[in-house]
Amino acid sequence: MNEERLQKILARGGLASRRAAEQLIRDGHVRVNGRVVTELGSKADPRKDKIEVDGKRVVAEHPMYFVLHKPRGFVTTMADPEGRPTIRDLLRPHGISARVFPVGRLDFNTSGVLLLTNDGEFADGMLHPRRAVPKTYVVKVQGLMEPKDLDRWREGVQLEDGRTLPAEAFVIRHETDKTWFQITIREGRNQQIRRMGDATGFRVMRLARVSFAGVTSDGVKPGDLRPLTYDELVELKKQYGVPRKPGVAREPIPGFERRPRAGVVARRVAMRDREERKAASTAAASTAAAPEPRARDDQRKGKEQRGGRAGARAGRPARASRSR
Repeated sequence: MNEERLQKILARGGLASRRAAEQLIRDGHVRVNGRVVTELGSKADPRKDKIEVDGKRVVAEHPMYFVLHKPRGFVTTMADPEGRPTIRDLLRPHGISARVFPVGRLDFNTSGVLLLTNDGEFADGMLHPRRAVPKTYVVKVQGLMEPKDLDRWREGVQLEDGRTLPAEAFVIRHETDKTWFQITIREGRNQQIRRMGDATGFRVMRLARVSFAGVTSDGVKPGDLRPLTYDELVELKKQYGVPRKPGVAREPIPGFERRPRAGVVARRVAMRDREERKAASTAAASTAAAPEPRARDDQRKGKEQRGGRAGARAGRPARASRSR
C-alpha cells in the first residue's frame, strides 16, 4: 500500500502548507473518492484515490525550489490589499505558473535570501523550531557598538515575548557613528533583529539576509531568482530531512525560463507603479479636500454679507439705556 496522510498529499500538491492543509480537512473542504473527510490522520493513495479540495482535483505538481533575492520595498506575499509591490511581481516574467509560496518571511524594508517552493512539506520542515535553521544577516545600526554591546546580542536579548536564543555575531566595520555587523540566529520571531536593536539602543537602519540554511543569493541580483541546485537540496535533506526527493533538481521545471534581467525590470516597473498610485492617491485626497467652485463662491458671499452686517451695526447710533 502507498497510502499517506491527507495533509501531506495536499501539501505536496502545492495547495498549502501542512498546517493549513490540516485546517482545510477540519473545515470539510476535502473529499476522497466523493466522501468528505474531516478527521486528521486519514490516509489515501495519491495514485489511486480521487482527492479533491472544494471540487478541484489535487494533482501533484512538479516540486519546485527557488532562491529569490528579494529587494527592499516588496511585500513577502502573493497579493497585498494595500496595492504594494509583492514578490509575485518578480515571479511572473520567469513563467512560473505553479502555486509557489515563500518559506518564511522578510519584512517590507528587508532584502536578501528568500526561499520559494510549492512543496508544503519542505516549507514546514525548514520552518520547524526544532530544526533551528540558521539565518544570517548583515545589519547596519545607528551608533558605535563596542564588544560588550555585541556580547548582549550573542548571549540573548530580552524582548516582550521572551529572551532570544544565543546568536553568532561579529563587527564588519564602523562608519562615523554607525556600525555594520553580521549575525546568525536560529529562530524566526517577527521582526526579531529590528526589535533586538530597539531593545539594546541600536536602531536598525539597514537589514539584509545573506544566507538561509546555508543557501545564499550569490550571483543573483535584487529582483532575480534561480532554482536551488541538486547539491544544495542534497545538503538540506542531509541537515534538515527535506526535501524528500532532491533529484528533482536535475529535471527541467515545467514552464520555467530564467531571465536574469526580467526580475530587475519587474522590480523597476512595480516601484514605478507604486509611485504612480501614491501620486494619484495624493491628488485625489487634495481634490476631495478642496471645496467646489460654487461652494467657494457661497463661502465668499457669506463672508461679505457677514462683513456688511457688522459694518452696518458699527455705523448705527448707540441705543439709550432704559431707565429702571
